Amino acid sequence: MRHTSTVPGPVPSATPAPRAAATEQPSAVRDVLVPAIGATLVTLLLTGLLYPIVMTGVARVLFPAKSEGSLVQDAAGNVVGSSLLAQGFARAGYFQPRPSAAGDKGWDPMSSGGSNLGPSSRKLQEAGAARLAALLKDNPDAGGPPPVELVTASGSGLDPHLSPAAALWQAPRVAKARGVAHERVRALVDEYTEGRDLGVLGEPRVNVLELNLALDRRFGATEAAAARAPGK
Repeated sequence: MRHTSTVPGPVPSATPAPRAAATEQPSAVRDVLVPAIGATLVTLLLTGLLYPIVMTGVARVLFPAKSEGSLVQDAAGNVVGSSLLAQGFARAGYFQPRPSAAGDKGWDPMSSGGSNLGPSSRKLQEAGAARLAALLKDNPDAGGPPPVELVTASGSGLDPHLSPAAALWQAPRVAKARGVAHERVRALVDEYTEGRDLGVLGEPRVNVLELNLALDRRFGATEAAAARAPGK
């Protein structure tokens, strides 16, 4: 019997597979990366540009004063502040806002914040005692101790409001410095007292800046008020 031998043919090479994978990988990256970049650009366009522009336009139409920062003007039309931000008043003929720990001198809009001192802090106790002594010295005709809000600073340091009680407590000093009847100053405080929002939210309050501007409009600036006779 004749035996025949067969020579095995060449084994198919497996090298083409890696080439196919190499060509498919960039395509897969493009399929993921391009939509991701597109979604990011669309999101930035909608939320970072179009939405702010639309909301700003709507706000200026519906709430023109508030959208501009609730700016307050004096009788001459000059901007003197914002009804949302407290500012210090040192003259006796003006109502003083709550104390402030915002900034080195207080009432600094760029340094809004509290002192972060706790009730057990000696520094806080000494500051409260100094404020209380100054209030009692500057308001000898006030009835009773001052409301606590005139001794303690607000959390923001820029609280523009006082309670009616805190404003009325200062009324004798303001009336005496301006040479007008105490009742007239009290009536002005009542006139500028804001009620609760929607009748139930918050507490009655007085905007200190707007009240002080009303004093100048009603009784004149403090320099002119010095010439007034008491009781008028």
